[in-house]
Amino acid sequence: MGVLAAVAKNLDTLIGYASMRAIESPSALDDQQWLTYWVIYSFITLFELSCWKVLAWIPIWPYMKLLFCMWLVLPIYNGAAYIYENIVRKYVKLGGYMVNSNKPEGQKKVLQMMSLDARRSVERFIDQHGIDAFERVVKAAEKEARKY
Repeated sequence: MGVLAAVAKNLDTLIGYASMRAIESPSALDDQQWLTYWVIYSFITLFELSCWKVLAWIPIWPYMKLLFCMWLVLPIYNGAAYIYENIVRKYVKLGGYMVNSNKPEGQKKVLQMMSLDARRSVERFIDQHGIDAFERVVKAAEKEARKY
């Protein structure tokens, strides 16, 4: 139990460090992992605060919470990213479009990869110039990308 206790005592420090590294990295994937983790952790904390009288009667609750949090953050599992990809993303509204809308799969993937500002810019462009102009821009960009 000594190793588990040491991990439990230092888990917040390790998670804080990993979160800071994710903020400083250029990739958005680790940001997604850690932002999702912190949102889930917030919900767990709210649950604990709301149900503390019941949870006090469950002696293994702190261990269950520890194991769940470890599943959320450990790179071998990436549980927070799993929850985001398989549960949250189904219900997230992106730039005025539902991810599960009747848009073609390619357009959905492109919208998911864009930042909110980029999605808004694309929407403004489409509103001003039409979807045909946008598709011409995308085809030109694809053609240009193939050169390299």
